[in-house]
Amino acid sequence: MTSRKLLSLFHLRPAHYVFGGVLLIRVVVLARLTGSPYLLPTRGDMHFYDDWAQRILNGQLTDHLAFYGLPGYAYLLAALYKIVGYGPFIPALLQALLDAGTAVLIYKVSVSIFSGTGLRRAQIAGVLAAVGWAFFVPAQTYAVILMPTAWALFIFWLILWRIISRKNAPKGWQALILGLLVGLTATAIASILFLIPLVVSAILLKPATSIHSRLGTRISALVLLFLGAAAGTSPCWVHNCLIARDRVFLSAHSGINLWIGNNPAANGYPRFPPGLRAGQAAMLQDSIDAAESAAGHSLKRGEVSRFWSAKARDYTKRHPAAWLRLVALKFRAFWSAFQYDDLSIITILREQRVTFPGIYFGLVATLALPMMLLLWNTAPLSRWITAAIVLHLLALLPVFTTERYRLPIVPGLLVFAAFGLITLFNNLVAGKFNSVISYGALLTVSTVFVSWPQKDPSLWALDAYNSGWQALESNNLPLAEKKLAVAYAYVPGNSETNFALGNLRLAQNHTEQAESFYRAVLAIDPQHKGALNNLGVVALEEKRWRDAQSFFLAALKQEPRNPKTHYLLARAQLKQGNIARARAEIEVALQLKPNQPEFLALQMEISKDSNNGE
Repeated sequence: MTSRKLLSLFHLRPAHYVFGGVLLIRVVVLARLTGSPYLLPTRGDMHFYDDWAQRILNGQLTDHLAFYGLPGYAYLLAALYKIVGYGPFIPALLQALLDAGTAVLIYKVSVSIFSGTGLRRAQIAGVLAAVGWAFFVPAQTYAVILMPTAWALFIFWLILWRIISRKNAPKGWQALILGLLVGLTATAIASILFLIPLVVSAILLKPATSIHSRLGTRISALVLLFLGAAAGTSPCWVHNCLIARDRVFLSAHSGINLWIGNNPAANGYPRFPPGLRAGQAAMLQDSIDAAESAAGHSLKRGEVSRFWSAKARDYTKRHPAAWLRLVALKFRAFWSAFQYDDLSIITILREQRVTFPGIYFGLVATLALPMMLLLWNTAPLSRWITAAIVLHLLALLPVFTTERYRLPIVPGLLVFAAFGLITLFNNLVAGKFNSVISYGALLTVSTVFVSWPQKDPSLWALDAYNSGWQALESNNLPLAEKKLAVAYAYVPGNSETNFALGNLRLAQNHTEQAESFYRAVLAIDPQHKGALNNLGVVALEEKRWRDAQSFFLAALKQEPRNPKTHYLLARAQLKQGNIARARAEIEVALQLKPNQPEFLALQMEISKDSNNGE
């Protein structure tokens, strides 16, 4: 074989360069993340998944209760930890590979849709859209952190590419595979279930391969599609129904999500109503405690979900006009240039120069919306992308929008935006000014619509607040001071901002100022467990034993199964000479969290004092 023939075997196409280029960018971002303090998650949803995966790895495969949080990603992480050892690097590297694969799918979808306008033009549009994805800052971020977003994105666009690139309707086995992919992905991100109508449309509307068995083929494909989806989601519903003996399809946290999205304080984003703390683990526990407190007895997790769903439905029935305004607000939030990242990890990694400078949702949506309208008739295959975007919007309207939740539509928007820019350039060169004016008019409307200002100060405070918390937990007190001061300037009456500033003052050894902030928290939210606990800790340090006891008892009314609070109350009781009460409290703490060293040490101290008293 000649050298020329040998080289021809390794001929690289544009898709290969797209994959290699995007992967290089993602690997550089991952390398930067590895050298930063943010690789190991310490709080938020990333910590939630990591902690869950570690519990699975340690043998706690189930707690025999219905899942309260989608389990797919946690079990995937646990499997990876088992194979390659604990650490976020390998999962993040796999996600970087998948994200590069998503870029290839963007390129291929563009070529499939626009090849009728000329292959070269379609390829340029595809490369431009893929480059946009490479430098889309939220995509850079979520490709390398412990979140299931990159996995769901790849599956979402793999299914869309399969629908767009094939002329014929999916056959039975193909429909089965598509159903399995949707179902398995739904165990990590449930919104992908809204792609099923798109697959159904492909089965019903695309031409069948055999004329004689057209009807039978379509019916069998539909049956296999739903069987595949049922099989894919079966790890959830089988566990919940047979092991937990609870009527829950995927996860019992759907009810609280519905309430967060449909309550008098809802604003289209995940604004937590009073009584619910931010952060997935804390919010889920609070939602269980609140539902059980309202019922007056313990509840199954499915019952907890139905409790919150009933509250949401009751709100929509009692206040239909307010609910319609809320739906309009959610629609606006979905398309807004305002970035609501509930983790604030996008801003943190950009400020720490982990991710590359790049583009954001507002620019992409502004450029894409005009072309979604203009291409409806001229590029019929683009309708599949438009339909997928609409279905994803419908998936989020019942709940709320965050930056990661709307990330799945960005590849489609990039496809429209890239082709729009190329078309605009070609029309300018060809002197087709009527087309340029039409596009410009639609672009003006989309610019106003997408960039409509967000005036709620609490939303603008979110990134500063989360960045301040992250800096505080990293013991970067000067940065925490700077960020939390910004958050406080936006929302001085916010309980969580005051609580964070109290913790900052405590870390700075300014006890009086810390106590002042904690009391400000209680003035806003008298049942704030963190402020009650921390005021108790301050009272302990100042040897005000009765005050400490009062604060800990108040905190336990809100969270009776908190082992740390029982331990602190035991210390306060011991200092007052209440040996029996101290023993009772430390025993509760050890029942809730056995083998905790400081708990065992206090138990020994109480036993010694008890023996000395005798």
